[in-house]
Amino acid sequence: MSEEMFEIIDDLTGKVIGMAPRSKCHGDPRLVHRAAHVVVLHPDGAGIFLQKRSMKKDIQPGKWDTAVGGHLMPGENFEQAARRELGEELGIHTDERLSKILEYKVRNEKESENVEVFCLVSGGPFHIQKSELDSVEYFSFEDLKKCLNEGRTQDFTPVLCRELEMLFSKGFSIENLLKK
Repeated sequence: MSEEMFEIIDDLTGKVIGMAPRSKCHGDPRLVHRAAHVVVLHPDGAGIFLQKRSMKKDIQPGKWDTAVGGHLMPGENFEQAARRELGEELGIHTDERLSKILEYKVRNEKESENVEVFCLVSGGPFHIQKSELDSVEYFSFEDLKKCLNEGRTQDFTPVLCRELEMLFSKGFSIENLLKK
């Protein structure tokens, strides 16, 4: 089976300037690619749905992360990628509106990507892709905020910590995300 190829973009213009295999996208800060993440909220406000990455994942295995996330495939826009990832990772195939809530850039020694984060309100049912995820669970915003404030983030991916910090700094709550 051949390795997935991702579009590499110019950091200034956002235009596609080439392709690189998955194995090269992590660990080379010059290879800027794109990723879509989806925050899944319980419709009753019971919490935010997180996934625990499979120990077979290539980066940050065994840590809690955003419910759904993945690189854009060639020709996809961010929302199309978010919908594809929802289908692949959680078995959610829906035309329900996805609300874009954040966008940011990751630049570190592990990866360089432009990220757009969407929100979906769903109580399931979920069909977990076992090769990607070890487990999934709803967490309350209050518990997550407490973990961040107390520095107890060793079980979370750095990306999840960043997204939570951005959500909290912008005043997002489960209640106002449910209204979107």
